[in-house]
Amino acid sequence: MSSRLLVLSNGHGEDLIAQRVLQALRQRRPDLIVRVLPLVGLGEAFAADEAAGHLQRLGPQLQLPSGGFSNQSLRGLARDLAAGLPLLSWRQLRLVRVWARQGDPVLAVGDLLPLLLAWSSGGRFGFIGTPKSDCTWASSGPPGWRPSPLADAYHRCKGSEWDPWEWAVMGSRRCRLVAVRDRLTARGLRRHGVAALAPGNPMMDGFPHAPLPAWLQSQRRLILLAGSRLPESLANARRLLGCLALGQPPDPAVVLVASGSAPSAAAWAQLLKSGGFTPMPLSAEAAAIGASASWGRGRWQLLLGQHSFSRWASWAELGLATAGTATEQLAGLGVPSLSLPGPGPQFKAGFARRQSRLLGGAVQPCQSPEHLVRRLQELLEDPHERARRAAWGRRRMGPAGGSARLAALVEQRLLG
Repeated sequence: MSSRLLVLSNGHGEDLIAQRVLQALRQRRPDLIVRVLPLVGLGEAFAADEAAGHLQRLGPQLQLPSGGFSNQSLRGLARDLAAGLPLLSWRQLRLVRVWARQGDPVLAVGDLLPLLLAWSSGGRFGFIGTPKSDCTWASSGPPGWRPSPLADAYHRCKGSEWDPWEWAVMGSRRCRLVAVRDRLTARGLRRHGVAALAPGNPMMDGFPHAPLPAWLQSQRRLILLAGSRLPESLANARRLLGCLALGQPPDPAVVLVASGSAPSAAAWAQLLKSGGFTPMPLSAEAAAIGASASWGRGRWQLLLGQHSFSRWASWAELGLATAGTATEQLAGLGVPSLSLPGPGPQFKAGFARRQSRLLGGAVQPCQSPEHLVRRLQELLEDPHERARRAAWGRRRMGPAGGSARLAALVEQRLLG
């Protein structure tokens, strides 16, 4: 049985999924030596576990200008290439090969890039495929948005959203585990000879069952997710705050602004001031739930809280979101969302349309700030429509428990 494991992940959402699986794996194998290699960014999701001595991050690392979304535009690819992407990838490949020559396995989390690196190691590897789901092309697009008949026809011809070169790598004899996010996707891959499994979605693990505070029960509750990739998240936050300025709710409403380490509290303060919001005294009740600042404009009250998403998410009635993984988690918790695509590099119109299809309509992309404000008012006044969209999100994301089942498979198939 192997005593060491190298984990590759290529993005913030993938880092979070890998972290969940590793935490569950540590319960089974506390003696396991774990090294993680973040392929995109600095792997900040692993910082706490590294500080506790549970794992070690390896280099080389580089904060890419595109935030890891160079596949969405030639401009983003050009900027990443100029920033040193080819040299970064070559150094990462050399590290992975050195690791595999010592006889230790590699676990890839993400899409084609970590999968190819794991395969190129020459050793045994496993793969957790996070971004692709056959639910995307099997679902109709959001109303009012341009359809994608050519792309849908292409996926139907393949019978899977994964591509033939990806099937070939997954089908390698050295690949001991392929896990995907849902049964429909696993069934599509099995038709192409890939022994894919769908043990559950790790994204839905790690949420505490915190009851809704009594002082929030009488107020309308939104959660605002601007994303974590700078500088895009700042522009997205400015646009979402601008939507709130366009209209006032019929009743007092609290907007829970849950952010990570970025944007910073100072950046949020600057955005809120420029958006016409004014600072308010922070109540003891708000401070007790982790809020660090309170701002107001008319009937809107905004509470800022860093690293409060897991605690606050299930309290919201609706989300205003331009995030990736966090929006999917919100849908899985039964909170429908409205999104507002921007110039990118991540949250562009194509990404938002695909996300809506992936989640079965639990998130609805809006074509303008005015459209978002109109839909927000409609959904706040229609609890039946909110409940219908909430059910769609829960169904697409699945229940909690996926991390523990994945950890058992990793131990059995990759470490054994």
